[in-house]
Amino acid sequence: MITLLGGIGILILGYFFYGTYIEKNFQIKPERETPAKALRDGYDFVPMPKSKNAIIELLNIAGTGPIFGPIMGALYGPVAYLWIVLGCIFAGGVHDYMLGMISLRNNGAHLPELASKYLGKPVKHIVNLFAILLLLLVATVFVTSPANLIASITPSWMTVGIITVLIFIYYLISTVLPIDKALGKVFPIFGAILIISTIAIGVSLLFSGYSIPNLSMQTMRNFNPEGTAIFPALFFTISCGALSGFHATQAPMVSRTTENEREGRFTFYGMMIGEGIVAMVWAAASMSLFDGQTLSGMINAGTPSAVVNEVSIMLLGNVVGMIAIIGVIVLPISSGLSAFRSCRTIIADYIGLKQDKIKKILMVAVPLFVISFALTQIDFNILWRYFNWANQVTAVIALLVSTRYLFLKERNYFVTLVPGSFMLYACIVYILSQPIGLQMGLTPLSYTLSAAISLGILWLFWATGLKQKSSLSSNSRFLNDQWPIKTLSKNNEISELGK
Repeated sequence: MITLLGGIGILILGYFFYGTYIEKNFQIKPERETPAKALRDGYDFVPMPKSKNAIIELLNIAGTGPIFGPIMGALYGPVAYLWIVLGCIFAGGVHDYMLGMISLRNNGAHLPELASKYLGKPVKHIVNLFAILLLLLVATVFVTSPANLIASITPSWMTVGIITVLIFIYYLISTVLPIDKALGKVFPIFGAILIISTIAIGVSLLFSGYSIPNLSMQTMRNFNPEGTAIFPALFFTISCGALSGFHATQAPMVSRTTENEREGRFTFYGMMIGEGIVAMVWAAASMSLFDGQTLSGMINAGTPSAVVNEVSIMLLGNVVGMIAIIGVIVLPISSGLSAFRSCRTIIADYIGLKQDKIKKILMVAVPLFVISFALTQIDFNILWRYFNWANQVTAVIALLVSTRYLFLKERNYFVTLVPGSFMLYACIVYILSQPIGLQMGLTPLSYTLSAAISLGILWLFWATGLKQKSSLSSNSRFLNDQWPIKTLSKNNEISELGK
């Protein structure tokens, strides 16, 4: 109990202290008109209140990630708490805040456009590929997981297939609506359900009589019943709730509806902290109610949705437990919708197809839905493994974009470089060692080779950064993104990027 409550307390303190430092390091300009107002189009660029933006951001980034991930991460024991708390404060929160604010300063640009600007035009194509792949996997996972949950609490005739089709119909209808209608109206309701259900699970756990594992010298070890090594697996199992590249695809969407830069810390950093609290509650519940073998068996028998059902009913009873399950259902449905929306706008930006008419929207959206529906036929656990790797690679790219931004601005760039370098190394170890990659295993060779590749990438990143910085003057529009949007000439900016 002490670790659970202490971890949540540290997360909240992290928001007020480290989050404030990150905001000062970025140097916000509250008087600057945001893209929501300067570029208002009534569809994607729409000013919305801080409270709505915050709840939309929370639901966009959450999905089943901060629930399913911690449930599977609980197999490693209380050490999972460490990654959730430290990852949230020093990696995930910084990642989300920086990407959201850099996007806000660049007219709501998505990650591929930002990577092109700060890392070089050739990188744009690679990032587009990763972003689209990630969003398709995310959207598919966030169709499959709620479909399984709904099927578990509905009559037998309501099959997973029928539910999947109904979810896609909902997505199709919502995709053609303006963002303030598609998300701004229903997400506050979804958010209330999420918050109430999380509090209910947490409070019930505290007073249930179950023994909540604490982190100590005795428990700071690997409890995984299958012996899976903590590094790098834990850092991919728990992504949402600690550090997740998927968030880098969602923050730009909210940057297009933010009314003032002062709102950024609460909307981006704060909602990441909120997601961390959700992750702590579900990790603690899973460790408290089940031993490792039982938990592993439940996950392997189906998906973590089985654990969600059991935890909710055991702690809250049939009636209230059902409400908690509904709270878990709305998370992936809302994130799946935002994933499809982001994927559509990224593809549209890449091919230059303006999304100002329903016909043009459907030209991109419908093929995405068809591909995603085909992917729902693949085993969930396989999808989750590929999603995890693509997700953390995207996080690395976002942190490198943020590092380059801070480096060019002559600010403290170590706040993004350190977590970015760590996750870069983890990503390379993972792809070299795991079955989805080169299957080298966790050997001295794979660790050494991963270190060499990581250092090579970082050296190239540093060398190109020095070259880019030397080509820019202090009055460059590239370095002065705090200027009013209407004074930034797109043609001049593009010419500067080519230097």
